[in-house]
Amino acid sequence: MTSSVVEPVARNHGRPAGGRGGASDVAGVLVLGGCAVWALIAALGRPARPEGVLLAVLAVAAGYACGRIAGSLLPVASAAAAGLAGFVLACTSPYGLTGHEGPGAAQLTLATGAVCCAAWAAPRAFRPALWLSAAAITLTAVVSGATAGATAGGAVLLLSLMAARPRRRLPALADCALVAAVAVGGTWMVAEDAVPGGVPSTLRTRLTEHRIGLWQDAARIGATDPVRGAGPDRFGELSSAVPQPAGLEAKPHSAPLQQAAGQGLPGVALLGAAFGWLLHALWRSPRPTPVVLTAGAALTALAVVSCLGNALSFSQITAGAGLLAGLATARRPDDGSGALP
Repeated sequence: MTSSVVEPVARNHGRPAGGRGGASDVAGVLVLGGCAVWALIAALGRPARPEGVLLAVLAVAAGYACGRIAGSLLPVASAAAAGLAGFVLACTSPYGLTGHEGPGAAQLTLATGAVCCAAWAAPRAFRPALWLSAAAITLTAVVSGATAGATAGGAVLLLSLMAARPRRRLPALADCALVAAVAVGGTWMVAEDAVPGGVPSTLRTRLTEHRIGLWQDAARIGATDPVRGAGPDRFGELSSAVPQPAGLEAKPHSAPLQQAAGQGLPGVALLGAAFGWLLHALWRSPRPTPVVLTAGAALTALAVVSCLGNALSFSQITAGAGLLAGLATARRPDDGSGALP
């Protein structure tokens, strides 16, 4: 599709009906507040440590607020700078770029998404340089052997390049929600040993027996108290699969299973509600549809990565997710109102 066709699509199908954006902000306050309050409730009367959850909630809120402010003033420069900063953090991370264990894959995914958002927001003359920058991030992941980061970043780049085609954002964002739900369901089936015919040997090798053991322990711990779980950040002391000293292995390497073990099914529901809020905010965003769909693809890729690893246990990842969502939902001072696609 040529740029002359892309621009009308971005203008005419990227703005919500006036005044509706406030509903997303209210929903965000309620969801994030609920996450914080429920973490405290799940920790009552137990030697639990809800500080990690509270820090994650604060990081998302702070990142989102910064993204809204920066995106309203300098939408291109702020998104490009955020992508570059994420890439540098991924390259200098002490946990490295490879594997699911550290935040490397998540940082590469968010960095690619931010640069692609900058490309769609930039004048056409600057877009090729930004697309090449996003491709360079993905190629770095490939060269370094970061399979998860390369796969997620490559998917975000490809979907961003296709983001000018959909004329309505709601079906595409619904697909994002479906992909995330399938990832959560698949992880849960593996943890419960409910995969028909068993987990394929190739997938089992890729996940490793140790990770599957962590997932099964998390499901077992969560089942002992489906309402409140065992308490935040107690997985390491209750799991037989965690080596001692636990260190980073004190996490089950799956965000939904970590929520189930620490905060029960309400904790899982609140995690899903937080993702749903971000998608709703993107749907109501006044930004052009290609920017919105690119951010949605990046956040969905992050959701899939977080189902397979402990990415959301790092505050720079939760802050980065909030920042990207804020950039993609920022309202320019000269924004008008139009019809919601």
